[in-house]
Amino acid sequence: MNTTQLECFMAVADFLNFSRAAERLRLTQPAVSHQIKTLEDELGVPLFRRTSKSVRLTREGQLFLQYAGEILKLSGAARLQVRRSQAGQMTRLAIGCRSAADLMLIGPALERMRRQAPQVLPILRLVPMSALDNLLAEGEVQMLFTFSDTAPPGSVYRELVRCPVVCVCQADHPLAACESLTMDQLKAGGRVAAARPPACPAALFALQGQIVTAVSPDQVLFCETQEVLLAMVAAGYAFAVMMDFPQLRSPGLRYIPIEGCAPLSFGAAWRSGTRDAALRRFVTLLEETLSPADPPPAG
Repeated sequence: MNTTQLECFMAVADFLNFSRAAERLRLTQPAVSHQIKTLEDELGVPLFRRTSKSVRLTREGQLFLQYAGEILKLSGAARLQVRRSQAGQMTRLAIGCRSAADLMLIGPALERMRRQAPQVLPILRLVPMSALDNLLAEGEVQMLFTFSDTAPPGSVYRELVRCPVVCVCQADHPLAACESLTMDQLKAGGRVAAARPPACPAALFALQGQIVTAVSPDQVLFCETQEVLLAMVAAGYAFAVMMDFPQLRSPGLRYIPIEGCAPLSFGAAWRSGTRDAALRRFVTLLEETLSPADPPPAG
């Protein structure tokens, strides 16, 4: 049973004339007759008594008339509600983040998105980098944050900011008095906190390696995440070599440039061929909020 059958039945019941019912429905008379016939076959009873001069509802037709109208009303109400839901549906943008630092970095862009595109609802996923690659490939997230050398294969990478590599330490650390540091000074700087990929990009890991291999093992603190690494630095247990995001600087710590170190690229990646307007808009907002007008001073 379908709504076309019911509409044809109701029209014929109203006009008691197949030709006029067909005109109302903008169908041919044979099409209306066919719908009525299939409905009668499905119900197993005749709904109309037809003669060469008249059309009349049968007793069963009179009974079915009560239900047919209600079914059509329910069908119409259901279609209306679905259309309303579709019209007011939020556009969801699933964003993959590697760490709490990523969440802090994108905060200003999220706020602008809320004000400028209220129909877009961000869905934030905080998962390890290795899992993010799979989520992107499977379409569970539409974009993720990464370094240029760890962008997933086959993805489109957009640089958002070039981050200087700095030494981070407490203000009373022996290295804190320097305005810039050489690799030799870092090798003699005492206990160092280090993280392995994917917690840090390969280029940064290689730089850490020069320091780690130059000191005794008891002078190295290996940390699983950048958050753990920064906590150890803030507590005064070690210094660290990190990428410098001005938005994430901690008060009381010194951020000292390292001589000869090229900035590293940090950005967003999404699947090749994506044409998502919400994603493109968010990337633009990220570029505006993450790219400082002036380079940050050493702190």
